Amino acid sequence: MASTVKDAILRGRKTVEGVVEGGLNTVETVVEAGLNTVETVVGKGRRGVESAVSLGRKTVEHALLHGRGTMQAAVLHGREDIRIEQVPIPKAETGELVVRVGAALTCGTDLKVFRRGYHARMIVPPALFGHELAGTVVEAGDGVTDYAPGDRVVALNSAPCGKCYFCERGQENLCDDILFNNGAYAEFIRIPARIVAKNTLRIPDHVKLEHAALTEPLACAVHGFEDSHPRPGDTVAVIGGGPLGLMILHVAALAGYEVIAIVKHDGQVEAARQLGAAHVVQTTSIRKAIVETRALTPKNRGVDIAIEAVGIPEAWQEAVELVRKGGCVNFFGGCALGTHVMLDTNRIHYSDITLRATFHHTPAICRKALELIAGGQFQAQAFITGHAHLYELNRVFEKLMNRSSEIKTAIVP
Repeated sequence: MASTVKDAILRGRKTVEGVVEGGLNTVETVVEAGLNTVETVVGKGRRGVESAVSLGRKTVEHALLHGRGTMQAAVLHGREDIRIEQVPIPKAETGELVVRVGAALTCGTDLKVFRRGYHARMIVPPALFGHELAGTVVEAGDGVTDYAPGDRVVALNSAPCGKCYFCERGQENLCDDILFNNGAYAEFIRIPARIVAKNTLRIPDHVKLEHAALTEPLACAVHGFEDSHPRPGDTVAVIGGGPLGLMILHVAALAGYEVIAIVKHDGQVEAARQLGAAHVVQTTSIRKAIVETRALTPKNRGVDIAIEAVGIPEAWQEAVELVRKGGCVNFFGGCALGTHVMLDTNRIHYSDITLRATFHHTPAICRKALELIAGGQFQAQAFITGHAHLYELNRVFEKLMNRSSEIKTAIVP
């Protein structure tokens, strides 16, 4: 009898366990199937929404482009003379793009052009103005296969020919037939075919347009730093707390070098420290800058590399006095046409000092700059300290001329 009861209990337990296990398997199967269904629906829904948004954006931009004949744009007419005018909206010819400007950035070069009324190599007035930009393609000309309306791009301000003596030697920044493009301070900009083919870059989804617009100046900064041939353990002095001076010191600091920033204004001190300067020398006296900078090096010997990022003769002379024997000076800042500088040739020769200068950028360096921005270490947000509309451009430049604390202003058409 007892055996029968035990057998019954045992069989019952197994039956119950079987039912429970079967039920669990069924529930897990249902849940898993349900999750898969939900994820599929969400995925399809997201793709559908993104497709609709993209299509809607393209439709709106196409209407904007073709529904009007003119746009607002800044035109440089001469010294401190910028006018916001109605000009024809550009059309994309073979190989070209038309880009709706999402953000155009002010820069030191544009400020110098505003002051002087011209640039020896880049712009002759009257001309469309501005060259640091990022935006969205609204029209692609015949033959363009790499880009389509809706693509977010940064179009650099130049492209080399690839055929001349300098291009064949890998010095594309010195190209005999380099093509420059201006017109970033506008609603739309035409991108010439050569720049489309050689120096237009697609922007990663997580990068803001105004951050991507930093690619051009950052490429110049990276070029200037690398062109100084730094070696591990070097100390680098950067003269100038403007946008490019700050970019160079930030690039050097990110690469692990000890950087001494030499600046004039209070706002530049704070920015230099935020961007990685190990030391900041603040002074308006060149002699004091030389003494204090040398005092930060062992036995007052001087820095290994001095990069001048101001573009005035006095700063060029200062840079030569900052470096140690065997050191390198990079005259990065461009002076006005016709400028002459007096240097201590005895010191240069007997101290075996290398003098070099860096101009512009190359397509390869531009790609490196965008990668640096996209990588997240580069503090892109620190360089954009203001925003303004296109009609406020004159006020923005007047403010920059008065040495405001602004580093770069994003002009939003």
